[in-house]
Amino acid sequence: MGGARAMSFDDIAARLDAIVAMPDDALVAAAAQQADELLALGETVLEAWVASRGETPTAQTVEGFRLLALHRQGARGEPSFNACRETCRELVYHHNLVRLDPAHTDTARRLRLGAMVARHLALFIGGKLEVAGLGEFCCASKPLRQNETSAPAETVRQ
Repeated sequence: MGGARAMSFDDIAARLDAIVAMPDDALVAAAAQQADELLALGETVLEAWVASRGETPTAQTVEGFRLLALHRQGARGEPSFNACRETCRELVYHHNLVRLDPAHTDTARRLRLGAMVARHLALFIGGKLEVAGLGEFCCASKPLRQNETSAPAETVRQ
């Protein structure tokens, strides 16, 4: 899908929302194309990360997928980026499920789950683009504003 390359993160989120909201019959009717689009949207997100580092996004593949090669490229020298490796692999998994059996009774569900995984990837990388250090150890383990002082949590009394 060549048009995805010019999309902003907001455009990607809107497209993913549209896929999730599609009726089952519409998803199933274009299952292979939808699966390919989800993979392309994931690539677009990773391209933005690689480009933000001043690099040219690779055209190579890892295990047959450019998405995985882009992840490998983006993780080089950035250990916190490994936090989204399994998200990339899960997006490939949902793509493969749909492409291998587009007529399966769970195809619409698989496409919706794939769209949610792609959204997670976009949110993670979008967050990393905004806040350096997000994702160190895991995307939820480190406060976004580590240097800010916060008031101690109030004790809840019963």
